[in-house]
Amino acid sequence: MKRGQWRGELMVNGHKDLPFNFEVTGDHSLKILNGEEVILVDEINYNNDSVFIKMPVFEGYFALKLTKEGLKGSYINEDMKMNLPFKAFYNSKERFEIVKAPTTDISGDWEVVFSPNSNQDYVAKGIFKQDGQRVTGTFRTEIGDYRYLEGVVNGNELKMSAFDGSHAFLFVATVTDSTLNGTFYSGNSWSAAFNGIRNENFELPDAATLTTMRADAENFNFSFPDEKGQTVSLTDERFQNKVVVVQLMGTWCPNCLDESVFFSEYAKLNSDKAIEFVALAFENAKTDSLAFESIRRLKDRLGIEYPVLLAQYGSADKVEAQKKLPMLAQVISYPTTIFIDKKGEVRKIHTGFNGPATGEKYTAFKAEFEMFVNELLEEPGVVSEVVSAN
Repeated sequence: MKRGQWRGELMVNGHKDLPFNFEVTGDHSLKILNGEEVILVDEINYNNDSVFIKMPVFEGYFALKLTKEGLKGSYINEDMKMNLPFKAFYNSKERFEIVKAPTTDISGDWEVVFSPNSNQDYVAKGIFKQDGQRVTGTFRTEIGDYRYLEGVVNGNELKMSAFDGSHAFLFVATVTDSTLNGTFYSGNSWSAAFNGIRNENFELPDAATLTTMRADAENFNFSFPDEKGQTVSLTDERFQNKVVVVQLMGTWCPNCLDESVFFSEYAKLNSDKAIEFVALAFENAKTDSLAFESIRRLKDRLGIEYPVLLAQYGSADKVEAQKKLPMLAQVISYPTTIFIDKKGEVRKIHTGFNGPATGEKYTAFKAEFEMFVNELLEEPGVVSEVVSAN
């Protein structure tokens, strides 16, 4: 592949082109670009005129042919049952074609409803910044965000997209100064309508109120294998008299990836404190060996040193996940984070994760996390009983 700027197009929903930008930096390396996000890809192999590009961490890959026009082939993610036609063009820098001047500036906060007038509707907060025609931002939902979106406003039409190596998102909407009306496209055939109104005061429900323990549950516990086949339980000595942060996640989940980066960095910087992290992975992989392969890949890529245990494979279904952790009233999101104090009591459950794409919200989360953990660290643990020899 020629070094320099490329424009890729994934076909989602059977007929919509989802563009994203990437830069080829070497024979076996490139960077995927989404707004401020840069994703490094360094597993690129050639076979005559064929090119195979493996995404970092996630299971997806590109199977391509070099042509006179550029690249042509498919993006394939077997675990997520995705097979999307793909083409790419060299020396093409614009994500979306700029046709006409924008009729409005959508910068600010928006109250958004996806799949309105259905039994699958959900709310989101749109956070956008517009500079001329270029728009960046994201949609925050109760369970996470839609990554670093980038696009344009042409006249009264908004187009934004993101590709993170696993998830492909395209948003198309008609906009005014105060309204959004559009469609969200993703994957082979999925789409959902959405509408929104400008609302600088809109806030999503408190993430610490969505997931709860069952009223009859005495405590939280787990017992699952790590990639070495060793069973790890919350009752193990390493977790006693320590603050424990338990992460429900999946290696396929982009919000989980963002959270794992933060947890891994925090754990290394605070290794001298009485705190332990442990992740419980719920995997789509069909076999436990494939699931553990994904776990090892994630740990190696991010330098994760705390245990990542296999809680479920074959499906990341949340109903089935709740059966693995019956003390929870429900599992509604990956990731979900459970804070346990030194005495083994659940003190808070945080649903979802607001990653770096959410800007100020991510900064606020980090500050809140550190403050709450420090409060737990300052509390006393269990006092061991000393048996007298007399």
